[in-house]
Amino acid sequence: MGAVKNISHELFPCQGPMLNKRVRVCFHHDTRETIKGTVVRDDVEEPMKTIIKLDDDRYVLATECMYGPI
Repeated sequence: MGAVKNISHELFPCQGPMLNKRVRVCFHHDTRETIKGTVVRDDVEEPMKTIIKLDDDRYVLATECMYGPI
């Protein structure tokens, strides 16, 4: 676990333009099999995390998949 300066009860990183956007996600560069999802976090400052909620209720980091806007 860790601590990030700009995350606390009162602070959260600024969010980018992909927040709440629908995306198509694939894994291991296999674009033949995709799943849709919604970006639920899109940091534009540290810690620079993007999190996607997949339509099957799983959550993945952008670093664990490939994604693009629908």
